[in-house]
Amino acid sequence: MSKVIFITGASSGIGKAAAILFAQRGWNVAATMRHPEKETELTQYPTIKLYTLDVTQSASVDQAVLQVLQDWPRVDVLLNNAGYGLVGPLETASEEKIMEQFQTNLFGAMRTIKALTPHFRETGGGTIINVTSIGGLVGLPFNSIYHATKFGLDGLSESLKFELSPFNIRVKVVAPGGVVTDFATRSLKQTMEGASVYDEYLQKVFAAFGKRGGNYSTGEQIAEVIYTAATDGLDQLRYVAGDDAKRLYAQWKAISNEEFFTMIQQGYGLSE
Repeated sequence: MSKVIFITGASSGIGKAAAILFAQRGWNVAATMRHPEKETELTQYPTIKLYTLDVTQSASVDQAVLQVLQDWPRVDVLLNNAGYGLVGPLETASEEKIMEQFQTNLFGAMRTIKALTPHFRETGGGTIINVTSIGGLVGLPFNSIYHATKFGLDGLSESLKFELSPFNIRVKVVAPGGVVTDFATRSLKQTMEGASVYDEYLQKVFAAFGKRGGNYSTGEQIAEVIYTAATDGLDQLRYVAGDDAKRLYAQWKAISNEEFFTMIQQGYGLSE
């Protein structure tokens, strides 16, 4: 019987690329999103079924899991992919925007994990893959709230790895760098509206981020890493995905924190 993967945030980017890749390789795919009625591409694949899911709502998570388990007796992999980026100074972020970021990027993953863990335990095991970011391992300027959610998801995953291993439930993290999707448009929000005292520094930082764009991965490339994590049978926690992410992470590990921080300050024009 074909294996089943449950994917959050499957309407675009990495999530959609993963849904298609797993379907092409013989898996059944529960592709969840807030508005499945708007989806047309994934409906072309007979082994992909669409489900309504808003990860910020516990009732929506429970209902989606219930529906999926009615359609398939076993889910083998949970892929927590739903997320977006909130950028800008912490000082200018409203309480509402901060909470929205945490509800989607961190609390949403907690909800799906809680909902599917009993199923994994009762059926003899499974795999949980959380899509974090290189921003869950390394901090960069003006991404403090986003980093807080992704560092949090990485820490959650590391602890759960030990917590769930007695039940044959593997926990893994895929940490991409920049991805050529609509993440930088549809899935990117700013903490501030209008001018602020941070404008000069923001312009320098955004310019530096812009120069990195040529090194970004495609959603399909990240989906390949996710597929590897789901199928390699290894007890490996972190999969850093994308050349830019691997390069930055290698730099972070190779030098002292102080040297790394100086490099970032200089590279993003914040040392003047």
